[in-house]
Amino acid sequence: VQLQASGGGVAQPGGSLRLSCAASGFVPDNYAIAWFRQAPGMEREGVSTISMRDGTTHYAYSVNGRFTISRDSAKNTVYLQMNSLRPEDTAVYFCAARRADGVHVLVAYDYTYWGQGTLVTVSS
Repeated sequence: VQLQASGGGVAQPGGSLRLSCAASGFVPDNYAIAWFRQAPGMEREGVSTISMRDGTTHYAYSVNGRFTISRDSAKNTVYLQMNSLRPEDTAVYFCAARRADGVHVLVAYDYTYWGQGTLVTVSS
């Protein structure tokens, strides 16, 4: 099982970035894929999750209305469109996968597979 995250970089406050998470080695339809982030000295925080089967989504309060998670089933890829970025969005972003059970979960402990992180820096 592999999850390959990409798309991090530097953005100004108010700017946008799009992250990608390419999945391979398993049947994504049976899984939920989520984005987490971890800032220096902070605990890993759940950002958003999507069911690969039906596309339903869930967001953390801190990003709701600014971030959009989506999937391309043909490419086994999940995206995180991040708009209206704030300095507090600065973190290493990780994608992760868990067996889908119909419940949206943003707890790191519940996720089985993890990709490497990609750094997002929001600064003027």
